[in-house]
Amino acid sequence: MRRPEKNRWGLILYLLFIAILIICMALMMFFFVGGDMGKGLILTAVPFGALLVSSIFISPIFGAAVLFTVNYIAIGLARYIPAPLGLSVDFTLVLIWLSLFFSQFNKKVDWGKASKPITYLAMIWFGYSLLQLFNPEAASSTAWFYAMRGVSLYMLLTIPLVFILFSEKKFLDRLIRLWTFFTILAVLKAMQQKYIGVDPWEDIWLNTVGVETHLLPGGIRYFSFFSDSAVFGGSMGFSSVVFLILAIHKKSWKDKIYFFFVGLFALFGLLISTTRGAMAAPAAGFALYALLSRRSVIIGLIYGGGSFLYVFLRYTNIGDSLYEIRRIRTSFDPNNPSMMVRAENKRILANYLSSRPFGGGIGSAGNWGHRFSPGTLLAETPTDGHFTQIWADQGIVGLYLHLSILAFFIVSSVYIILFRIKTFEYQGYGAAMVCGVFGVMACSYTSQALGQMPSGIITYAFMAYVWLLPSWEREAIQKGLVKIEPLN
Repeated sequence: MRRPEKNRWGLILYLLFIAILIICMALMMFFFVGGDMGKGLILTAVPFGALLVSSIFISPIFGAAVLFTVNYIAIGLARYIPAPLGLSVDFTLVLIWLSLFFSQFNKKVDWGKASKPITYLAMIWFGYSLLQLFNPEAASSTAWFYAMRGVSLYMLLTIPLVFILFSEKKFLDRLIRLWTFFTILAVLKAMQQKYIGVDPWEDIWLNTVGVETHLLPGGIRYFSFFSDSAVFGGSMGFSSVVFLILAIHKKSWKDKIYFFFVGLFALFGLLISTTRGAMAAPAAGFALYALLSRRSVIIGLIYGGGSFLYVFLRYTNIGDSLYEIRRIRTSFDPNNPSMMVRAENKRILANYLSSRPFGGGIGSAGNWGHRFSPGTLLAETPTDGHFTQIWADQGIVGLYLHLSILAFFIVSSVYIILFRIKTFEYQGYGAAMVCGVFGVMACSYTSQALGQMPSGIITYAFMAYVWLLPSWEREAIQKGLVKIEPLN
């Protein structure tokens, strides 16, 4: 009997792994005996790396779990391991795509599944990013490579991958469950920093890189295992919106309680991050959800509760003894110094970019600008938010294109939820995804949440999954798994 091609590839890869293992063991003995402990330890890790690579290549599902894991922890690990660990996301994505291409030897891949408007928009956005290579204002092609990954490459690689390889509902459910695990882990890590103390590597980071932004007179801005507190806060705001909406729509009380707990835990993480801009994520996300729900009780609770919180933070001093509340309250102060600095920075950028409709080139502003083109106006003028970064790097043309693609996603998703979804459970999936992304967009005005790990990959996956909801629901109705019910 002819051996299936997939099994044949698996056999070849695992035989290769055994060969690498034998070679490394021999070399390890040589280096350890010779006293070179460093090289011996590096070689110890090689077989495990080979096993990981071969496993991803053989099982794209396993690869997706690895992708989600490195997407969450890679940047934070750079505090402990001085290496460009962010590239591990790119490496994992490429391996999954290679696995998909090679799988054609065994089974024909239906590339037509990816033929969706959002895929074409991702291609257009990446095409614009490619053209930025020829921007005469660009100071560094290396900066372009590093910066464009989170801006457009991950979007291009993730969206069609979801449509082609991970298009079943079970994959979305697994992604969400894994996300809850990392959310709990992230908040626990931040609690360790707050109540026990930071570790020696985090202490070095706080007193060097984060000294001006995270060591404030009133206290520390906690960052968990993320790159900084702004990304941590934005991610927790994103998580809280998605999980709390799912808690409302889940059938099982066990699921309701679990998602409700994780959603509140994420809100606590947002609070101790003391990231004021990240408060926009739950505010905008739940405001949109109230409208999508079309239920007077939910609308009343959300807008009533939001109004109460606004009055509490804006017009009272209750809770000022707590640093977290005191800092968040400053975001409602029109004379807040940081807001005035941001306004001045935008004025400087507006003047500089008025004659540069295509911007200064991807990677010219922000952290990448500091690294690759220090001393330039764009590198030395803080952008703060994701949208300001897009404007500085890609000009008003790029900003309008970017906003148009995001607006298309929000509008098309709202249409799908309101007019094509007929059941409460699937409306919950759609609302959780679109409201979560809308929240990330809102807080990206003052932070880099949208283009940073881990929110970026999740956002791009959601852009695809919303389009799959109607077909999932039809199949579930036909199988009798859900019933059509009035949504208002």
